This record gives sequence, C-alpha cells and structure tokens, in this order.
Amino acid sequence: MNSMLKKTMFVLSALLLLASPAVYARGRGNPTGAPGSRFATEHPRRNQVNKRVDNQRARINQGLKNGELSKGQARQLRANDRAIKAQEHAEVKANGGHLTKAEQRQLNQEENANSKLIHDEKHPAGK
Repeated sequence: MNSMLKKTMFVLSALLLLASPAVYARGRGNPTGAPGSRFATEHPRRNQVNKRVDNQRARINQGLKNGELSKGQARQLRANDRAIKAQEHAEVKANGGHLTKAEQRQLNQEENANSKLIHDEKHPAGK
C-alpha cells in the first residue's frame, strides 16, 4: 500500500472515530423516522449522500472490472464506503430519521476522501 493511500486511510479512519459514538450501532436497511414518516427515505440531504455512495460503488466495480483496481484495493475502498454508510445509518437512527446539515457536510468530507482514494488507486502517478 503506498504512503498516500496509508495517509488518506488514516485520515478517513480518524474522521470516522471523531464522528458520533453511534457510528458503530448496527442496523439493517435504511433507518426510518417516526411511524408513517417518509422523511428518512425521501429527504434531499439523505438522497444526496446515498447517491454519492452508490456512484462511488459503481466506480469501484468499474475499476475492478477493467483491471484498474486489484481485488484488495476494491475490498478496502468498499470497506470505506460501508463505514461511511454505517455512520449515515447511525446518525439517521439517532436523529429520528434525518441528517442534519452538519452531518451531511461530515459525510460528504468522508466521501470526498474516499473519492480521491478511488481516483488515486485507479490512476497511479507512476503509470
């Protein structure tokens, strides 16, 4: 693993640890708000974060398929996305089915870091 990747992984890990303690709460599926509430699944902040996660997963799969990423690289990048998604789930669950603007900003910073990792792994500087 190159030093840039190690440094970025460290930063991403630190961001996840500094986030809400509820990050490590486990749940299945997308958490929802109050009974009868549609806020959790249809709110723009949540949709924006989920679309980014989906897009990055597609980029990882494409990189693996065309040989730009090894299986190990893809596994690590997917683990990063799973950690971000777990954080999103925990925050939504803790906040009655929604994300605050600050939480969205934090998740986007983590997605930005993972997006850069995906790019850097798919396009090494020495290639």
